[in-house]
This record gives sequence, structure tokens and C-alpha cells, in this order.
Amino acid sequence: MMHGMNYRRQAGLILAICSALNLSTRADDAAPVTLPEVVVTPMRSAIARGEVPYTSTVIDQETLRAISPRTTPDALKGIPSVMVQKTSYGQGSPFLRGFTGFRTLMLIDGIRLNNAVFRDGPNQYWGTVDPWSVDRYETVMGPASVLYGSDAVGGTVNALTLAPPAWSGEPAYERTFSYRGATADESHQARAGIRGRVSEALGFTAGYTWKSFGDLEGGDEVGLQPKTGYDEDDFDLRADYLLNQDTTLTLAHQTVDQDDAWRTHRTVYGIDWEGLKKGDDKIHAFDQSRDLTYLRLSAQDRPGVVEACQITLSRQVQQEDLTRLRADDRGDEQGFDVTTWGVASELQSASALGRWVYGVDYYRDEVDSYGRRYQADGRLNKVDVQGPVADEATYDWVGVFVQDTVPVAGGTLELTPGVRYTRVELEADRVLDPVSGAITSRADDWDAVVGSLRALAPWGEKDQHAVFAGVSQGFRAPNLSDLTRLDSARSTEIETPVDELDPERFVTAEIGTRYQGERVQAQAAYYYTWIEDLIVRTPTGRTVDELQEVTKRNAGDGFVQGLELALRYQLAADWQARLVGTWMEGESDAYPTSDPVVVRDDLSRVMPLTGQAALRWQPRNAPCWGEVEVDAAEKADRLSADDARDTQRIPPGGTPGYAVLTLRSGFSVTAGLDLTLALENVTDEDYRIHGSGVNEAGRSFIVQADWTF
Repeated sequence: MMHGMNYRRQAGLILAICSALNLSTRADDAAPVTLPEVVVTPMRSAIARGEVPYTSTVIDQETLRAISPRTTPDALKGIPSVMVQKTSYGQGSPFLRGFTGFRTLMLIDGIRLNNAVFRDGPNQYWGTVDPWSVDRYETVMGPASVLYGSDAVGGTVNALTLAPPAWSGEPAYERTFSYRGATADESHQARAGIRGRVSEALGFTAGYTWKSFGDLEGGDEVGLQPKTGYDEDDFDLRADYLLNQDTTLTLAHQTVDQDDAWRTHRTVYGIDWEGLKKGDDKIHAFDQSRDLTYLRLSAQDRPGVVEACQITLSRQVQQEDLTRLRADDRGDEQGFDVTTWGVASELQSASALGRWVYGVDYYRDEVDSYGRRYQADGRLNKVDVQGPVADEATYDWVGVFVQDTVPVAGGTLELTPGVRYTRVELEADRVLDPVSGAITSRADDWDAVVGSLRALAPWGEKDQHAVFAGVSQGFRAPNLSDLTRLDSARSTEIETPVDELDPERFVTAEIGTRYQGERVQAQAAYYYTWIEDLIVRTPTGRTVDELQEVTKRNAGDGFVQGLELALRYQLAADWQARLVGTWMEGESDAYPTSDPVVVRDDLSRVMPLTGQAALRWQPRNAPCWGEVEVDAAEKADRLSADDARDTQRIPPGGTPGYAVLTLRSGFSVTAGLDLTLALENVTDEDYRIHGSGVNEAGRSFIVQADWTF
């Protein structure tokens, strides 16, 4: 029994490999074997998902094709404790267990998307991950700072991109043309891709995606929401070269370019709905782009102490440009370029003391920031010292981590302890004091040690049942956005630079259970997160550039807790029911006024009671399926003081509840041609996700076609 869990893991991985290679794992053609789902993100090593001591979710190709997500944030809808807020139609920012922005971590093939300019609250950067280039999303809820460092607090999402096909004995190429169109925004997306295996050693993938979104039509009362459309182009390329049977060299590149995505709630084009206030800007539009290139060496099944290793070199460039035209025709242009260099190593070793995962990762952000102001007649009035964050700045962090997974109690229990040390250094040469107008600088550094202890106890026939529990620390080091941000915050506020801040710290205790049977798959969890030294916005009582000034303080001690449920039940041979539910509440200390008085307040934008129920019809061996789905949420009326002031996005008294009906179906028209149809928001209801700057789509017909040959 001592090695029982390791045997199960190995068997699961063998089955998964056989599946990937299209090898038979059946005793005969009439007795198919159900293969375990393998994930890599929760433990930084391949493991059957049923053996993960965390709450985790996988969104695979089959699911992506069925839901036809418009963006990466939209792909995460329906996961317990995930609320996809949209400041604008082109900008989605998922809340994971009550946190968003720089308190959640986005990975692309294990490489951090987050950098030193990510800000508090919702931001738009997850929208630069093209879902057409993604093979699957893996999510881990709660702190994962031991494995992934700063920012991994509310949860971590890893977008694993499309890989070349396996070698079949001769060169092979798979070409794909895909299209997605929707009526509510008159949008069109087209994807041309190719995956190929030139030889046993060399495989590749490549793709180009063109996207055009028109202005979004809301429900029956709101109607058209002007200036919500935007355009986007995406390109991705990857080559895998097999150096030997166990070692692969991967070179990959992806680029995203998004143009003219407006934040309409700040402009005169904001909508009249439930008492919302419009802004007075005539233009408030963003362009953004991202380029990622990485080189990775991966080795598996090596002899010796280190059985597996992975070394990754990466370079990522993110650019953001804001164009603003005020009510009096004065103009602003500001933005930044962030170049992030990364080096990460990950190793795995097996010993009598368990299975070890350990490594070192280093990232360096190099930031240039600019700002220009124009008079009403268009003439240049002023060149600012900095843009939204400090100019000529760097942000370095290095982390060392180790995690061990060891069976105890005769193999009936598996413990996973882990620890990480992180060192962060910040230098900013050009920082503007908005009161005196002086050019200043910032330099600071922080150290953090965090740990976690997870436990998994399977039982029952074939270990179908499991209980998992654990305590995990999370942390977030202050970044350039915390210390040097000089930019608009909420609807009527501006953040200004601050001198000293400490890292935020979090501790989450979690207990959950899962069951994986032939007819029922279920997962439920309860978590409680203690919040310490949260960096919160604090009004100063001053006015800067016609906006209320807010600064930052480590003053937000508090908590967030919640219950999560996900259930699938095979009602009959052709019918399956799905149920997802989330309950959450949270509070933290804050400064609701300019007075230096701390008040315990509701946590900002806490997810209301939310659920999803669906019934799916899918006959065996039939080329079609159908589904009816209802998404519902309670009124979000537990508002923090900041939420209550944000009346351009949150209606007075809170965001109304909703219940939305969606119909979906899919068809295999011919070999290689699949068609997915959906009628979303059948009743044409007006609604928005809590904290968003736009309403969701009204009644919309969506069609997606995928042709592979």
C-alpha cells in the first residue's frame, strides 16, 4: 500500500499518453476504458486531476467548442467562484474567490502574464490571450504562491496552447478553418490554422485570427451601446523538436494587437440604466498589444536523481496606449511599454521521502511610460514626467521553491508540504509628485517566505471518493502600480504615488470533497481566507486634475469565505444534468472617507449568490447534441464605500439580479466539419455582471463552424 498512490498516478499517465498517441487501451472493441484527466498546473507536474489536493477545473477543447467563448475571460464563465467583470466590452477581468487584477495570476504555457504595471481592481490584460490558440485552460483556486510566486492569491489560470500532433509513422498535416459570428455585436472572427508533423523529430503549429466586433446590443430596454466595438488581430507559431526520445526543444511566439477598445462608462456614450451616471469624456479609448516569445527545453524519464526537468527562457512585451478627449476638448495621450525577461527552471525527483518538485524562477520588468497633454485646439501643451506609472523603471524578482508529495498512513493519505522564498527589488527613476510638480524617484525591496500544506485522502472502490484539505499562504509584493501610479482609478478618482508599502499577505484554509463515478461527478469545497496588510485606496480630500485624489495604505485586514459546488449527473443514456453554485462573502478594513478613520467594510465587488443549471441531450453515436442552460445571480447589494461611489458602473443600491436562458446545439455536418449554434439570452433581458462598465448582450444568435482537413 505504501506505493499505491504512485502506482495510480503512473497508470493514469500511461493511459493519458496512450490516448494522446491514439493507442488502444481496450481489452476488446466493445469495452472502452475511461481515461483519467491529467493536469499539470496545480502541482507543476503531470497528475490525474482526481489526485489534486486543490479545487481545480479544466476547460478542454470539447468544452471550448460547445460554449464558443468570445474571449479568454468568457471561457471561464460557469466555474464556481469565478465572476467575469467587464470594464468595457474589450476588457474582461475575472474575479477568482473575490480577487481580481494583480491578486490573480494568469499563465501562458506556465509563463507569467502578470507584470509590475498590473493594477488593483479589474484590468484588461487577460483579454490579450487568444482563445483560438489555446488547447485547454487549467485553473487552481486559492493561493498558489508556493509554486508560482507573487499575485497567485485568488487563483491561477494557465492557458496551455495548441501543440503539434503526435508522430503517426509518416508526415501529416492538419489544416483548420474556423468562423464565429454573433448578431448582438455584429461580430466576426475567423481563424486559419495548421498543425503538422514534418518528421518524427519536428512538429509545428501556426495560426492567424482576425476579429471584428461591432457595437454591442443590450437587452430590450437598453438597446445599442455605442462605441463598444473594437478590432483585433492575433498570430501564434510553435515548433517542437525532439532532440532524443525524452528531450524536446520548443520555440514559440504569439502576438496580439487590439485597437480602439473604449471604456464607454467614462464617456458621454454611457448608458441610462437603473440610475447609472454617464461620464463626460468624449473619447476614452485603449489600444494594446502583447508579444511573447519563449524557448523551452523539456526532458522526461531521465536516469539519475533528476527524473524530469524544464528550463524556459522568455521575453514578453506588453504595450498600452490611452487616448482621451475631455469635455472641454483638451486631450491626453498616455501609455507604457513593459518588456519582461524571464528564466525559469523546474525539476522533479523521486525518493524514499516522496516526489519532489523544485526550481528557481526570475523575471525582470523594464518599463517606459509616457504622457502628453493637448490644448483644446490640438496643440501640444505639456509632456508629462511619467504616464500611468513611473518612467525608466525596473522591477526584479527571483524565487526559489520546493514541494514534496509523500504517501503516509500506509498509502491512505497523501501529504504535500511546500515552501518558497522570494526577493523583489523595485527602482523607478522618474516619478511625478502631482502636488509640487517635482521629479522624484523610488527604490525599495521586499522578502517573503510562504508555505503550504495540502492533504488528499482517497477511498472507496477505484478511489472514486476523495477528501482534500489544506492551508496555503499567499502574498503579493507591491509593484509599480501600487507605488507610482498616477492615473484614473474608479469613476471619479485619481491614484497618486506613495512612498512606502509592505507586501500583502493571505492565508487560506480549505476543505473539499470530490466524487468521480460512472454517472455522477461532483466537487464541493469551503474556503476561508484571512487577509492581512491589504493595500487599499485612501481618499486624501485633495483634488488633482479635477478628480478626487486617493493614495495607498496597508490597512485592509479582513476575510473572504465561500462555498463552491459543481455537479454532473447522467440522468439517462442520452441525458446529463449540470449544476454549479457559488456563495461568497467578504469584509476588509478601509478608509471610506478622507478622515483617517478605519472602518470595517464589505469587500469590493464580492460575487453575489450565483448559480448555473443545464440539461444536455447527447445521443450515443449520434452526430448532434443539444443543451439548455440557465445562469442566475442574486442582486449584488453588499457594496463597499468605493463601490457605492462608482455610480458609472454600479447602479445606486447595487447591481440587479438576473436569470438568463441560453440554448445550444452542435452538429457534425460531415467528416471534419463541426457546427455549433447558440441562442443566448433568449428573453432579451437587460443585465450586467457586478462592477462592469457595459451590459451583457441581449438576445444573440451565435454560429461557430470548424472545418478540419
